[in-house]
Amino acid sequence: MWRDESTTYQIAHRSVGEIGHLLGNADVAHGLYYLLMHAVFALWDGGLLALRLPSVLAMAATAAGVGLLGHRLAGPRAGLAAGLVFPLFPAVQRYAPEGRSYALVCAAVVVATHLLLSAVVRPRKRTWAGYAAVASLACLLHEFAILAVAAHGVALYRARVGARPGWAWAQAASVVAVVLAPLVIVSQQQAALVGWIAAPGPPELLGFGALALTGLVCARGPLPARGPVPLRDLALALLILPPAALMAVSYLHPLYVDRYVLYAYVGLALLIGARLDALSRTVAAPRALAGGLAVAAVAALLPYSLQLRTPQSRLDDTLAAARAVRELGRPGDGVLFLPARRREPIMSSPMTSGACGSRRWPGTRSPRAPCTASSCPHRGSGPGC
Repeated sequence: MWRDESTTYQIAHRSVGEIGHLLGNADVAHGLYYLLMHAVFALWDGGLLALRLPSVLAMAATAAGVGLLGHRLAGPRAGLAAGLVFPLFPAVQRYAPEGRSYALVCAAVVVATHLLLSAVVRPRKRTWAGYAAVASLACLLHEFAILAVAAHGVALYRARVGARPGWAWAQAASVVAVVLAPLVIVSQQQAALVGWIAAPGPPELLGFGALALTGLVCARGPLPARGPVPLRDLALALLILPPAALMAVSYLHPLYVDRYVLYAYVGLALLIGARLDALSRTVAAPRALAGGLAVAAVAALLPYSLQLRTPQSRLDDTLAAARAVRELGRPGDGVLFLPARRREPIMSSPMTSGACGSRRWPGTRSPRAPCTASSCPHRGSGPGC
C-alpha cells in the first residue's frame, strides 16, 4: 500500500460526518471517491483487496469498453485489437490496481463516449441526459475529466456532424460545467495541497510527445471507419487535447500529472487497434502477424510488468514500515516521523504498527480521531487529518 492508497484507506474508514469535515479542509477533489470507498468498506472491510478491487474492475470494464468503441468505429478486428492493447500500456498497468479514482474515471469517460456516439447516431433527450450524467460523474470523481468532455466537442466539430448534435453537446457540456463548478471553487481554495507539482519539464514533454507522435503516425493513411464520427477524429482528440491543455495551463499554475488524464490512453489504444486492423488487411498471413506482434509486446513489456509487482516499484510502502515498527519496536519505544505529517504507517495500519505499544512523536492523538482546523498543525492537509 503506497502513500496515496494509504490516504484513501484512512479516510474511507471514517464516518460520513468525519469525511465531510475533512473535505472542508482538504482533498475535496476526491470527495466522491472517498464516499464511494467508505460504502465499499461498510459492505466489506476486506483490507487491501477491498481497497483495490473497485479499480481493477473499473479498468477491466474500461478495456472492454475500448474494445466496443473500436468495434463501433472501425469494425470487430479493430475493436478486438484496441481492447487488447489498452491494458498493455505501462501507465494503465500501474494504475489499474491502485486504490485511487483514476481507473473509475477512465471507465466513466469510456461510457460517456459510448453515449455520445449513440446520441449523435440517434438523437434522443434521454441519451443526451445520460451523457451529461455520466460525464458529470467522471468530473466529480476527478475534475480534470472535464477535458474529456472538451475533447468530445472537438471530435464532433472535426467530424462535421451538423449544428443540431453540436448544440445538444454544448447543452450537455454546460450541465456538466454547472455540476462541476462548486467542486472547482472549493478545490481552488485548497490549491496549496498540490503545491508539490512542478511545471512540466523535459521528461513530461518527451513522454507526451512520444505518445502523441505514435498516435499521429497511426492516424496517417486510410483507417477503417463506421458511423458519423470517424475513429481518427475522436481518438486524436482524446489522446492529445486533455494532456496538452493541462500541460499548457501548468506553465501558469502547475497541475500536470500524467495520471490525472490517464483516460487519454483510450485514444491511443483506438488508433493502434485501427492501424493494426488496416495493416492486417495488407499482409498475406494476418494471424502470423498478430502472433508476432503479441510475442514482441509481451517480450518488451514483461520486465516492466514484473518490476511493477515488486515493493520496489513504489516510492514508499506504508505497510512495510508498519511491519518494521512491529518487528523492531519494544514497549515504550518512540517512533519519530519526518516530516511530521507523514504518519501513514500508523494511520493505515494502526493495529499492526501499534502492536509494540510504541509512542508517537510528534502528536499523540488517536489515529482515527479527526483533525480540526484549529488543532491540526497543517490545517487538515496531511494524510493523517
